[in-house]
Amino acid sequence: MRMPPKAGLLVSSAVCGALTLGIAGPAACATAGDSPVPRTATAPPAPVPGAGRLAGQAKLLGDAGGVLSPVTVLLDAVLKAPGGKLSAAEAAKLAGPVRDALSKVTEGTPGAPAAPGIPGGATGVSGTPAAPDPGAALKARAAADLQSKVDTLVRASTAGTPAQVATAAQGVVTAEVNAVVAVVLGGGLPAANLPGLPKLPTVPGVARVPAAPGGPA
Repeated sequence: MRMPPKAGLLVSSAVCGALTLGIAGPAACATAGDSPVPRTATAPPAPVPGAGRLAGQAKLLGDAGGVLSPVTVLLDAVLKAPGGKLSAAEAAKLAGPVRDALSKVTEGTPGAPAAPGIPGGATGVSGTPAAPDPGAALKARAAADLQSKVDTLVRASTAGTPAQVATAAQGVVTAEVNAVVAVVLGGGLPAANLPGLPKLPTVPGVARVPAAPGGPA
């Protein structure tokens, strides 16, 4: 059955109108009825109290560990070698990382004196030597002493007797202890507070670092 032309035109107009309303209706409702919700700015997290100082202390301890590690490798190689003997090439290869690590102990520390085989102390902004720092001087002396003891061990391991190697190795271990204590006493680290530990002496002119705000005493 054919629909009269007039009726078909009315149906087509109705369908088009419905489609138009279906597409435009929700958008119109959204623009007319909804208002944009304002976004609230998220506050940045609060900084960690004393973060810069704590990071510096952590780096100081990491540097001390970086020095002890190559020294331990050298000692281990010498003590495991038959008669404590190393070839000149092997001894030089093991001594190189020790020298590189020790050169960083006083790197950038104001007033640190020059040590054998270790770059000299830092200077101020104007090019004049910075004020002496007792803590830096103590670390520099410990680094120079450890380097000297390592050199003695290298010579003993390539040309000395087992007894000389043993004496030189003991000297290196003692110098390592001196280096660690110099870092603890002269590096601006907080005082140890574990019950039962003996009280460590202080270096004149080096102030103890107080605990960070909100942290343990």
